Amino acid sequence: MTSTASSPDTRQGQAPEDQRPSWQQRLRRFGYTAEPRSDVRERLVPPYVRPSPRMWQILGVPGTLAERIARWSGWGGPLLVTLMAGVMRFWHLGSPNAVIFDETYYAKDSWALVHRGFEVNWDKNVNDLIIHSHGHVTLPADAAYVVHPPVGKYVIGLGELMFGFNPFGWRFMTALLGTLSVLMLCRIGRRIFRSTFLGCLAGALMAVDGLHYVMSRTSLLDGVLMFFVLAAFGCLVIDRDRARERLAAALPVDTDGRVRPDAHVAATTWLGLRPWRWAAAVLLGLAIGTKWNALYILACFIVMTVLWDVGARKVAGARHRLSTVFLVESVVSWAVMCWVAVGVYLVSWTGWILSPTNGSGGYFRNWAATDGKGGHWTFLPDWLRSLWHYEHEVYEFHVNLHSPHTYMSNPWSWLVDGRPVSFFYESPSPGSAGCPADAGQKCAREVLAIGTPLLWWVACFAIVYILWRWLMRRDWRAGAIACGIAAGYLPWFLYQERTIFFFYAVVFVPFLCLAVAMLLGAIIGPPGSSDTRRVAGATGAGVLVLLIAWNFIYFWPLYTGTAIPIDDWRSRMWIDTWV
Repeated sequence: MTSTASSPDTRQGQAPEDQRPSWQQRLRRFGYTAEPRSDVRERLVPPYVRPSPRMWQILGVPGTLAERIARWSGWGGPLLVTLMAGVMRFWHLGSPNAVIFDETYYAKDSWALVHRGFEVNWDKNVNDLIIHSHGHVTLPADAAYVVHPPVGKYVIGLGELMFGFNPFGWRFMTALLGTLSVLMLCRIGRRIFRSTFLGCLAGALMAVDGLHYVMSRTSLLDGVLMFFVLAAFGCLVIDRDRARERLAAALPVDTDGRVRPDAHVAATTWLGLRPWRWAAAVLLGLAIGTKWNALYILACFIVMTVLWDVGARKVAGARHRLSTVFLVESVVSWAVMCWVAVGVYLVSWTGWILSPTNGSGGYFRNWAATDGKGGHWTFLPDWLRSLWHYEHEVYEFHVNLHSPHTYMSNPWSWLVDGRPVSFFYESPSPGSAGCPADAGQKCAREVLAIGTPLLWWVACFAIVYILWRWLMRRDWRAGAIACGIAAGYLPWFLYQERTIFFFYAVVFVPFLCLAVAMLLGAIIGPPGSSDTRRVAGATGAGVLVLLIAWNFIYFWPLYTGTAIPIDDWRSRMWIDTWV
């Protein structure tokens, strides 16, 4: 007979199944020290860590004030970190006053999209005219062939509508989303780790990451993609908590007040409509509508959420066989996420779909009425067949893009900052463009898309740590972080012969920062450690964080395009491949 909380297994010589030690607990001789928790609610919905009263006593903070600080720190801490990140990202946002790197595509395509609904062909020499005329240029009429969906360009275009067709205008939205992503990461980290300190630490690490900083100040699509992916991940984490709270509320409570597992409740409880999962699907649709590599992320997140649901029901008491309720719920959830994402993607093409079909509309908009006549799919609307043809052509372009580029890199080198991308470079003479008059030689002025080196090198160790935590400790937090990194990183290994760049890695930067924060939390030590252990751990972690912050400050001129003497620039080229 299946044992439940109300009907324990009484087979002779064996403990009830819910009281038997798990295989992880049998690994104590290998260093596993987690204490089993008997209250299932605590396992389903762990409480947030509260600062020790001793800390407030040492600081001389009265108890009432300490309680108020603890209550408001959940938002106050993240907002302070976000304020710091925002000031840095909006500081001289219009500098360099130029069209840098791929802004030559996305700034102009965004301007065309928000005014015409589709991208247009620009004159090759229009960049200088845009800068010198403060954006007062005539919008061309001919449609252009572009290879990325429109969502990210619409986002960039919002800034241009508000602040004009100039560097500040086309960088405004990426700076805003970059700043908001720091706030989201603080709150997501807080929810995952159940610690305001570790959540704020993860956000602060991303605030001082060079790659995230540069991408927040450049109108490229990858920063927008990172924002949507992180927001979707945050929604799924909230959905996970809400579902587990619902499951915990349905479980029986013993006379001593402890929540106990129940196989029937765990197998049959419906977890509701789950609106946060719908919100995640919308955000992932927007991510796919920014760049197609978000399709891999959608697939990984779906698998992750299914595993979360399996884990929750097992903790609640479900046995080995999956229930019909769970299977139906999983299939419906999977289908909803996919179809909502696809629907959002199609809606994002509305401007192109509504453009004229007489040859003056979007590129390939009239394909179904001209070259695409006939065939087996004529029962479909012309706009859908034309869009499908367009997407097929774009796919062929992406998989066959092998043109060499000076700054292309292999994904094997990304985690160690092997080959950053120079977005902007000039050599001003002394006394001009910020170069000191007494420099004695020309200066270097560069915007280099490179992660803060020490942060990324520490992240390599953090990845090893979270993989160990996930595989050996079955820590869901480590698994979720690993999923985010893998979803944004591993797919690029399928296209190693393609022209790809290091700055694509900004999509998984938030998850790297979560991994480093988790590693630093382990260095500090778990609650209940001795004072000596905690002091030594906090000192080591604090020194490491200060070194990362110093590293960011040291490379600040290369992130902001600040003119520095050429010798100072050379001293920052730590690796030959950075030049």
